[in-house]
Amino acid sequence: MKRLLISNVRSVSKADIVIIGLPDESKSDSYRSGAKNGPDVLRSTYNESLYFDGDAPGKKIPIAPMSGFIDKRIFDFGNVSRKNMYSSVFSICSKSKIPIILGGDHSLTTIALRAIKDLLGKKISLLYFDAHPDFLSTIKDFHGSVLSDSADCIDFRRSMLIGIRASEPEELQNINKNGLEFFTPFDIVEKGITTVTKRLLSKCTSSSYVYLSIDLDCVDSGIAPGVSVPSACGLMPMELIYFIKKICSNLRIVGLDIVELSPKYDLNNNTANIGARLLMEAIASLSIPKRK
Repeated sequence: MKRLLISNVRSVSKADIVIIGLPDESKSDSYRSGAKNGPDVLRSTYNESLYFDGDAPGKKIPIAPMSGFIDKRIFDFGNVSRKNMYSSVFSICSKSKIPIILGGDHSLTTIALRAIKDLLGKKISLLYFDAHPDFLSTIKDFHGSVLSDSADCIDFRRSMLIGIRASEPEELQNINKNGLEFFTPFDIVEKGITTVTKRLLSKCTSSSYVYLSIDLDCVDSGIAPGVSVPSACGLMPMELIYFIKKICSNLRIVGLDIVELSPKYDLNNNTANIGARLLMEAIASLSIPKRK
C-alpha cells in the first residue's frame, strides 16, 4: 500500500486530518464485489492524477484545488482492520483531529458514528450522499441498514439525505417516521443547487457536530460506473464537489468518509478520479480550528 503523497506529517499528534483506509466489504450484499480495494485505488489515483512530475528528478508538484489551498497538516495512518476501526476513530477524534475514512462498503459509517457519538456523548448530524437511503430495518448489520444500525447516534431532525433515487418502500416509511429530510437529483434540478445548499447548511446549525458520508454511487452511473450498486440519473461530479466544499467550509465536520468504489467495474478510472478529486477538495475546504 502506497500512502498519499499529500501526507506531510509523521504522526497523528502532529496532524489536523488523519486518513484511514478500511479495505473491507464483509457487510456488503452487492452482486458487484471489489469495494475492499477502494482505499488503495483511491490513494494511488490521487497520487497519479493530482500530482505532476517536477523538473527535478523525484519531485512531485501538487495540483491546486479550485478554491482554498491545501495548507493542512495531514497524516495517512494507512489501513486498519474492521475490528480496530472503532478504537482508531475514537482515538483520532479524542485528539481533536478529523478522520477521513476511505472504504470499503458503507457499513463503516456505522462504526465511525458510534465511536464519535460515544466520545461526544451526544447525537450527530449526518449528511448522507447516496443513491440509496440505506434505511432498511428488517435486515440489520449490512451496508443497506446503515441509518437503522446508527439510529441512536443520529440527530435525524438535523440530518439530510442528498442524491437518493433508489428507495425501497420500507426505507421511505423509515425516512418519514423519523422526520428525515431528503433531496433527490430531480429536486436539485428543480429547486437549484444554491437553494438546496442553503437549506442543507441551515439544517445543521453552527453548533452541530456534523458527519459527512459520500457513497460514490450518488454520482450518475453513466459518469461514475465503478461502484458497488450503480444507479442512473444521479448527481453530476461538479454538483457533488460544490456541495462538499460548501459543507466542509461552513460546518463543524467531525468525520468524513468516501465509500463503495468498486475499481474493477470502473471505466478509464473515471470513478476513482472523481473520488480522488473529492478527497482533495474536501481537505482543502475543511475548516480547521486554530492551532495553539
